[in-house]
Amino acid sequence: MTQIAAQMYTLRDEMKTPEQMGETLKRVKAVGYDAVQLSGHGPVEPQRMAGMVREAGLAVAATHVSFERLEQELDAVVADHRLWQCPYVGIGSMPAPFHGSLEGARTFARRAGEIARRLQDQGLTLIYHNHNFEFHRVDGPTRIYDVLLQETPGCLQFELDTYWVQAAGGDPAYWIRQLSGRMDVIHFKDMAAAADGTGIMAEVGEGNLNWPE
Repeated sequence: MTQIAAQMYTLRDEMKTPEQMGETLKRVKAVGYDAVQLSGHGPVEPQRMAGMVREAGLAVAATHVSFERLEQELDAVVADHRLWQCPYVGIGSMPAPFHGSLEGARTFARRAGEIARRLQDQGLTLIYHNHNFEFHRVDGPTRIYDVLLQETPGCLQFELDTYWVQAAGGDPAYWIRQLSGRMDVIHFKDMAAAADGTGIMAEVGEGNLNWPE
C-alpha cells in the first residue's frame, strides 16, 4: 500500500510547543493527509505526541532522529517508535564531521550500519535522508552516496530526496532505479529556477523535475 505523508519539518515553525503541535496535526489531517513524518518539532513527551497524533486521526509513517541520539539512546528511540507504531527510523543528515572525505564517509557507513542491524533486530528499519553533499566526489569518481550504498548492510534503507539529488546535478529517476529494493520511503519535492538561476524548492509539478520519467 502506498501511503502519502506530510513531512512535518516543512511545518516546523508551527510545531514548537505541544499546543501548536496538536492544532497543526489537526490541520494537516483536515487538508487531506492520513500520515506524517515527525521531524523538527519542539520538545514533547513521546506519550503526549502519540495522543496528539491519534486525536488528529493520523499515523506516523516515519521520523527523523539525530545520529547522536541513535548512538546514545537507541533503546529509548525504539520505545518511542513502538509507541507511535512507526516502522521507519530516519537519519535526517550525516553529521558534519563525516563530510568531505572517503574516510569520513566510510566511518559513518560503518556506524550507521551497526545501528541499522540493531534496529532490524527490534523490528524497525533505519532510513537515510540525503541532501546534496552526498553526491560530492571524495575519491576520484567515488561519491559519498556510492560509499553509503556499497558499504552499508541491506537492512539500512534510503530515503531519497528528489530536490536535493537534482540540486547536486543528479538525475532523481536514475537514483530511484539504483535504490530498487532499498527504498521504501521517498521525499518528493520539485525544483524550480529562481530569477538568478539558483534552484528553489517547489511543490510537485510546479518546478522542472522530469516527473514522467
